[in-house]
Amino acid sequence: MGDWMDTGGLREGRRPRALSPLREHLRDTFWFAPTAAMVLVFVVWAVASELDTAIVEALQKAHEYGTLDDLLRLADDAKTVVTVVSSAMMTFIGVVFSISLVAVQMASGQFSPRVVRIFVRSRITKATFAVFLATFLLSLLVLTSYEGQAEARLVTSVPLVQSVLTLLMLGLSLLLFVMYVNQTLRLMRISHVIDRITREAFKVVARMPVARSSGEEEALGPETARVAHHGRAGVLRDVNIARLVKAARQQGVVLRLLPRIGDFVVPGTPLLAVHGGPAPSGRSLSYTVSVGVERTFHQDFAFGLRQLSDIGLRALSAAVNDPTTAVQAIDRIVQFLSAVAGRPLDAALYRDRRGNVRLVQPVPGWTELVDLGFAEIRGCAVGSPQVTRRIIAGLDDLALTAPSDRREPLLRHRALLVEAVELTVPEASDRAFALRPDRQGIG
Repeated sequence: MGDWMDTGGLREGRRPRALSPLREHLRDTFWFAPTAAMVLVFVVWAVASELDTAIVEALQKAHEYGTLDDLLRLADDAKTVVTVVSSAMMTFIGVVFSISLVAVQMASGQFSPRVVRIFVRSRITKATFAVFLATFLLSLLVLTSYEGQAEARLVTSVPLVQSVLTLLMLGLSLLLFVMYVNQTLRLMRISHVIDRITREAFKVVARMPVARSSGEEEALGPETARVAHHGRAGVLRDVNIARLVKAARQQGVVLRLLPRIGDFVVPGTPLLAVHGGPAPSGRSLSYTVSVGVERTFHQDFAFGLRQLSDIGLRALSAAVNDPTTAVQAIDRIVQFLSAVAGRPLDAALYRDRRGNVRLVQPVPGWTELVDLGFAEIRGCAVGSPQVTRRIIAGLDDLALTAPSDRREPLLRHRALLVEAVELTVPEASDRAFALRPDRQGIG
């Protein structure tokens, strides 16, 4: 298993920590991080305000009125900076993110609409937006803490700590702005987008459990009941594996998920098959299924391959006509298929603490993954010798590394591509050139 994990860029022997469905869904939102940051700012401001009050009271008790006058002058100077920050920050936020949204729109139009989720899930993007809003809110709160002109003996609070905190937040905002611009520019580069998709796909592969024996799924016993979907219609994004395993263990049964992650389900669709006894109660199965408007990487084994195929198809369209990008997508498709070539597929088995199988989750088989990776691109690649040469080289490489029982779909796609080129390209020399294996397409 270490080989395919290395291929994905993960450390050997290290499995990535799986996020809970709630945390994963929060990562797919853009509101949570800014909201949490602004709530945290209120708490920090309240603590800083108490510190400022305590400092003034301590100086007044010690009759250090000269020091207090110095603090008043320093705070008055800092007020000018805080006022500028508060007035300029919202304008800055609007301009920066307007430009960024244009860049994301261009990337989604040229590569695939699915790349927008990379922008939404980016930690730098969320941190930048959250810190920008937090700095703006903090500057407004600090301005409310400034008192009018007063003598040192009469002043109750000098927002010195608050002003210093605002300046620190401003410095952090500038640092994150530089990092954010770099991240946005990288998002517009197809090589970075493809690499991000591939790394996310390998994380899903690394989290997927491997069956101990090939006959375990067949040994589940007869089906005794079914559970239908009663929620809204949409794409099956993921299931709460821990809750399903617990419900199956308490009932003494095995649950088998019928639709695959990424399937579109409607109310009444059979969702779970029960083996070995009656179905668990509706209460124990509540909040175990997440349905949304789009697929996610959380448990979707083939979603990365789907996105790579989409990018290759978009690149081969007449509107874009960028075969080099299609070759880059094929590179990663070959990488992904090579990594899972020796891995048990078709089903993922989840066990309880005693090692008993409690949940069976279907995943795409080898033939389905090969078809997903090559069928559509192969159909659009006939007129581009750069792409046909790369597909031939990729299929040949996979045929060498895949087990013997998994070579049939690879040879079938190769034969179909050769047949399509021979029927489409009239010149024999051009046909020979288009079907010559080349890992770079055309050098």
